[in-house]
Amino acid sequence: MGILSHVALLRSDRPMREAVEALQQAEVPALPVEDHDGHFFGIFGEREFIEAIFPGYIKELRYAGFVPHSLDAAIARRSGCLDQPVGNFANREPIAVREGFSDAELAETFLHHRVLIVPVVDAERRVMGVVTRRTFFDIVSGRMP
Repeated sequence: MGILSHVALLRSDRPMREAVEALQQAEVPALPVEDHDGHFFGIFGEREFIEAIFPGYIKELRYAGFVPHSLDAAIARRSGCLDQPVGNFANREPIAVREGFSDAELAETFLHHRVLIVPVVDAERRVMGVVTRRTFFDIVSGRMP
């Protein structure tokens, strides 16, 4: 089993609507985003989409059961964000690892940043592929005695 998955790359200046379509077709829960020069910019996935669609205060609440709005109402109010650049919503944390990464570096990135994919970049910060948390889990659990 190869650890690196080759996936579609999203351009930071393209509409989020296109990113959502690419994500629906992908076999991973998030995709790397590159800037106009082809360098790693961030990631966009299911979590970033949900954050874009729902009002920002939802993320700050400990309990949202008292908020009466339905999913349809939230989408209707925030659907304009689908035409904004995906770069506006991408996770910009430093979550990529360089080729030649260690298992410990990958584990730390998954644990510290709570992401589902970690992009692997070359020396010029061009995305070579991603490692999914599931693939890493399968490898680590498969080495258990």
